[in-house]
Amino acid sequence: MSTIEFNEMWREKLLNRFLSYVKIYSTSDAESESTPSTERQWDIANYIVEELKTIGLEDVSIDEHGYIMAYVPSNLENGDQPTIGFISHYDTSPDFSGENVKPQVWENYQGEDLILNKESNFTLSPSKFESLKKHIGQTLITTDGNTLLGADDKAGCAEIVTAAEYLIAHPEIKHGRMALGFTPDEEIGRGAHKFDVAKFGAEFAYTMDGSEVGELEYENFNAAGAVVKIHGLSVHPGYAFGKMVNASLLAAEFIQSLPANETPSTTKGFDGFYHLMDVTSDVSECKLQYIIRDHDDEKFEARKKFMEEKVAEFNEKHGEGTAEVEIKEQYRNMKQQFEGKMHIIDLAAKAMKEAGIEPKIKAIRGGTDGAQLSYMGLPCPNIFAGGMNFHGPYEYVALESMEKAVEVIVNIVKA
Repeated sequence: MSTIEFNEMWREKLLNRFLSYVKIYSTSDAESESTPSTERQWDIANYIVEELKTIGLEDVSIDEHGYIMAYVPSNLENGDQPTIGFISHYDTSPDFSGENVKPQVWENYQGEDLILNKESNFTLSPSKFESLKKHIGQTLITTDGNTLLGADDKAGCAEIVTAAEYLIAHPEIKHGRMALGFTPDEEIGRGAHKFDVAKFGAEFAYTMDGSEVGELEYENFNAAGAVVKIHGLSVHPGYAFGKMVNASLLAAEFIQSLPANETPSTTKGFDGFYHLMDVTSDVSECKLQYIIRDHDDEKFEARKKFMEEKVAEFNEKHGEGTAEVEIKEQYRNMKQQFEGKMHIIDLAAKAMKEAGIEPKIKAIRGGTDGAQLSYMGLPCPNIFAGGMNFHGPYEYVALESMEKAVEVIVNIVKA
């Protein structure tokens, strides 16, 4: 079942657009205070801007912080229809290398193991990733085993741009005004911080930043980042007795003080967690970077307080000033922002069903720009973009999944 004619020409447009995006190095950096957090993000931002102008979008703009906006005008006689927005981010996660991405295209996948890198024998296998079995007969785009792919969220970027180009090329499809938005720094929790909601002008929007086909999400984690610094005292090891304070050993003790069964690998569903993201350490000083997550507001506040209490207990044991913590809130659960606005969810679900997709409405064990935007006055649930195994070398996306995302976007706008 299909509601648009997505022929070979449009398949090639979508594929080539996605491949061009992922080859551009655009990893964000949580340590940077600038927006975008890395200069390299300007490369893909400027590339997208020129592309939007070339395909004929209206009011294409990019501000000093790298936020891109553009519009497909309504072709309806009734001008009272709302403007509907679609948003994705063009940065990639710093969790794994996003430099020198070399995507590989595998046509007519038949469920076999894919050797992504013959030199290292790096293999993507359905025995480890069962989701691959859902894509038999389809075209897969993978990494070469040395980088992430960047389908999070360059798949979303490619889908939104392709949907806009399709609407411009098919004026017989009657539709309302479509707003396009592309943001930096989503992967470090700052993607919506400087987004100009008033300028965007949409009544509501959707982030195209989910994973599996059918995902439709309007509930997410509450999120905070925590940096714990532990101070030691470096002394020559030959004269260290009674003097040296090894920050690395103290850090190991602090890590063990947090609940071992409240990590990403030991929790699921609505369970929250503490996730140790990075450790930078030597004898004199250690920095631990955590993320704190919980769906429930009260439990989220309790988790932040618990982290502060653990640092206080640590200082009681080892001396005042041995450890310090800074906790910064990143985004909130957007569920409560949809009270009385469920038509936004219903519209997306209907658009999926028209495309032959059964909606999978669930909570995100993560977050999107939409979480912050919903609190900024722009209700913004999340829709699938098709990518799988984000933030690592096993990441892949099926071209057919991206096609379905384009179809859903078109269905929403014309509704």
